Amino acid sequence: MKKYLLLLFLGFSILFSCTNSSSEDKTTVAKKDTFVTDNYTKKEVDIVMRDGVKLHTTIYSPKDKSETYPILMQRTPYSSRPYGEGKMKTRIGPNQHLMKDKYIVVYQDVRGRWMSEGVYDNMRAYIPNKKENEADEVSDTYDTIDWLVKNVENNNGKVGTWGISYPGHYATISTIDAHPALKAASPQACIGDFFFDDFHHNGAFLLSYFRAISLFGTYKDTPTDTAWYSFPKMNTQDQYQFFLDKGPLKNLNEFFRYDKLDVSATQKKNQIDDFFWKEIVEHPNYDEVWQSKGIIQHMDKVPSSVATMIVGGWFDAEDLYGPLETYKGIEKQGKDNYNTMVFGPWDHGKWARTGVKNSVGNYYFGDSISLKYQSEVETKFFHHFLKGKGDKNSGLPEAYVYDSGKKEWSSYDSWPPKNVVKQDWFLSENQELTTDKKSPKGIQFISDVKRPVPYSEDIKTVFTPRKYMTDDQRFAARRPDVLVFETDVLTEDFTLAGDIMAKLKVATTGTAADWIVKVIDVHPSDTKENNDKLQDHLKMSNYHLMVRSEVMRGRFRNSFSKPEPFTPNRKTAVNIKLQDVFHTFKKGHKLQIQVQSTWFPLIDLNPQTYVDNIYKADEKDFKTQTHTVFTDSSIEFSVLK
Repeated sequence: MKKYLLLLFLGFSILFSCTNSSSEDKTTVAKKDTFVTDNYTKKEVDIVMRDGVKLHTTIYSPKDKSETYPILMQRTPYSSRPYGEGKMKTRIGPNQHLMKDKYIVVYQDVRGRWMSEGVYDNMRAYIPNKKENEADEVSDTYDTIDWLVKNVENNNGKVGTWGISYPGHYATISTIDAHPALKAASPQACIGDFFFDDFHHNGAFLLSYFRAISLFGTYKDTPTDTAWYSFPKMNTQDQYQFFLDKGPLKNLNEFFRYDKLDVSATQKKNQIDDFFWKEIVEHPNYDEVWQSKGIIQHMDKVPSSVATMIVGGWFDAEDLYGPLETYKGIEKQGKDNYNTMVFGPWDHGKWARTGVKNSVGNYYFGDSISLKYQSEVETKFFHHFLKGKGDKNSGLPEAYVYDSGKKEWSSYDSWPPKNVVKQDWFLSENQELTTDKKSPKGIQFISDVKRPVPYSEDIKTVFTPRKYMTDDQRFAARRPDVLVFETDVLTEDFTLAGDIMAKLKVATTGTAADWIVKVIDVHPSDTKENNDKLQDHLKMSNYHLMVRSEVMRGRFRNSFSKPEPFTPNRKTAVNIKLQDVFHTFKKGHKLQIQVQSTWFPLIDLNPQTYVDNIYKADEKDFKTQTHTVFTDSSIEFSVLK
């Protein structure tokens, strides 16, 4: 049974990202079941790294030997299955067009995962100046490419890498100190820094991801083709109540002790606790452990010989920070690099799916958006750099971005676009969002640790939450502990293109607090818009579409590595950077800002009393407090003119 848990629950996996969910998808896959077996051969090899560790690698090569082919490679912690002679994937490569266009497609289990040797390290730190036989993911990638171009028949000496989510991170890794044969890389939904991606947002722990911890932190040191980890069982369909009843984070420790999990006796003996959970608990601040695992700090080591195309989704709940910061890092550090970005109306990895209808949660964006990307952008990128001229005249724009308000694509020669200006909008009394700064007054609300604001009105449990990114926010706007500020009805279109900075002025009766800011598109009450993706209890009339949101753990307001308490009742500045958007608030709509202090159980509950380590806080540390937001607080928008 454990063997199949990956496919059921693997929310971070490329396999999950590409799972077909519509009837069109199933029909498409059925028609292509024999294409790979008809046109490719499969070979499994163990490639020896410079330190002697063997990495299991699966190579799909075109049967037609009349020409040479580029190599497309994905390195993954999620298994290069199926294993064994005669067992083949039904779909290989980034998309079906590239699969049919014939490439040598390679999958590799990274160090310490599945059939590869070694011990896994979650986001293994890059070693800039390696000693002899010293290895990291960068050297593993280099050594693998070196072996492939020297040993795989009929390759043309050019290599490309791609991947979504964690495999996207390994695609980024491939560009660092890159092998000369690497010509193109497409990191997609790539992790950039674990203190700001996936399990943390600005230092706040994403409690809703806790069931995925064991996927990355269960110890193994021998190759296996069977899942060696298991997931915590909640035994409820109400995750909000589950976590509320559990109380402090330290009460979750029981789920990450091997004597509580279905693992082997050897694992119980060799490792007491889940090493990833232990890492999170023992390193609550942005210390040298997290800093060393970040990869976006090393974009200066991407050579100009490697073309990059960074891909992400505007509504990706897991990895939005990573791809944006990866693109910006390469732009800043590599002035001569070919570096492009593609961002569409997708959640995590949905651009790799083959369904016609494109929606995120309740919100429908249009038809064939992912299919168009695959055929007209992704295929074109790899073809040009691996089979074509390989110069900078690829025919693709610098930034190919989807306006999630107008529901249309735009192309720009820079991101953000050059004609963007910064505008400050102020949080005013009477729920107003205005361009006029008023005399500062305080607006108070009570943050009750027994009744935190939910991130979704759905009653359910999820492995990794995604739908909430476009959820209707009316349920939150109607709570007394959520402050609402909005414009009048817009008389003309208003387009945001770039990042958003919330510049809050706040106070609290306690010594600790979280601050959450949400940017919302309020649809007209008389809208004629129809959407068959809506949950039954919702209507598009007055729909509150969440466009962007972010949390700041208040203790990190001045430094992520040196937290500090609030002084009770003292007015304090808290700045929150919200990731980039490209969204037009259309004429007849309203732009709304929501400010709150809990977002449960998306993020863990702040005690609202300062403790050195929230993961070790006691029940007595959690106290209800009164918070104040002052009306000289503002939101700095990047406005397209």
